[in-house]
Amino acid sequence: MLKFFTKFDYLLKETFLGLRRGGWMNWAAVSTVTVLLFLFGMSLQTSWQLEKLLNQFGSQLEVSVYLEPSARVETIEPFVTKMPEVAGIQTITKEQAWTKLVKELGISNIDSATQQLGDNPLVDELKVKAQNSSVVPILATQLAKLQGVDTVQYVDEALKRIAQLHQGLNWVSFAITIILTLTAIAVTSTTIRLIVIARRREIEIMQLVGATSAWIYLPFVLQGIVFGILGGAIAWGFISCLQQFLSRWLVNQPEFIQFLTNGLQLNVLQTLLLPIILLSFGAVVGLLGSVFAVRRFARS
Repeated sequence: MLKFFTKFDYLLKETFLGLRRGGWMNWAAVSTVTVLLFLFGMSLQTSWQLEKLLNQFGSQLEVSVYLEPSARVETIEPFVTKMPEVAGIQTITKEQAWTKLVKELGISNIDSATQQLGDNPLVDELKVKAQNSSVVPILATQLAKLQGVDTVQYVDEALKRIAQLHQGLNWVSFAITIILTLTAIAVTSTTIRLIVIARRREIEIMQLVGATSAWIYLPFVLQGIVFGILGGAIAWGFISCLQQFLSRWLVNQPEFIQFLTNGLQLNVLQTLLLPIILLSFGAVVGLLGSVFAVRRFARS
């Protein structure tokens, strides 16, 4: 146990020494990783929010099912209820629809208006809510096949626009993340390589006394991981500050914007998962950059 703590203490001291000798190059590596993780975190958060908006919009999107004049909602409703894509059903009989229409037109005598037209011209209607946005087209197709259904209508243009925006954002975020990841790895690798060169004489002495390459270069790998974790922590701090600023700014905005923004809040799991992802991603970027840096020296 004592031997383990001695080795651990040595690694910590060597890692701290390397960080202190890195100077401004350390900040170059950390700032690059910070920019990468900040943009990655914002794009990931926005992707989650758009997906939530897409699901909310889809679940609240009503598919209007108009029956044939001879059909009644009592015969169709049991079949619709059994569909797994259905989240809720609202039935509107033609009598209810006619009463509502006559009142909206300002006619006080409903019976007289019905007699003038000869009969109630409306049909029974079902308003069906989908479980999520992706099943709306499938649900509409299944409803249209039911016996007694005349017309199925739903507005999907806004849904398609949000889905396209979500998909486009994912591709743009992926491309930017790849470019910035490679940049962060390159900067981290260059920083670690310069630190190794600055301590070249010490490394040669350690090699002469029999130290293995893994033991010599492990502190440099740890330095790269520290760069990544620091970048992730700073990026998370920036994201948190930006969220607080937006929350305060939205207080004075119209109620509709406040309602829409509140609906896009991340859930508890996503709130806890985001910093973990940023720190882990940063650690991986730092690890890769440091490994690439010391690999050439370890072989020589």
